Amino acid sequence: MFKDLAEATRHCAARATLNGLMTWLGEAGLRAAAESAGLRAAVDQHAAAIRDALGDPERGPGVVALAGYATGVRDALIEAEWQLPPTGELDWSRAEWPTLRLIAICSLARDCGHL
Repeated sequence: MFKDLAEATRHCAARATLNGLMTWLGEAGLRAAAESAGLRAAVDQHAAAIRDALGDPERGPGVVALAGYATGVRDALIEAEWQLPPTGELDWSRAEWPTLRLIAICSLARDCGHL
């Protein structure tokens, strides 16, 4: 029973992490990608790299693995002192690698049913 509770807690925390990322950046980024073939292609390339890195390129990553990956990217960006401008001020046609990677995480989370 404890194992089931621990697993449920991990899944709940992972979904909360992904939901927060989606609210912060993903919704705006995915809307922009829907309107720009170039941005969508870049996001898709990042999503493919993430699927490969997490070991399940066919079905996509599980919620806990994807949230862990998102947290790792976030932590690395904080350590590098990288800051994202407000989404309303972003030039989506010049989105930087971190922005693309984070949007790709949101895309995978949505496509895999984790949100």
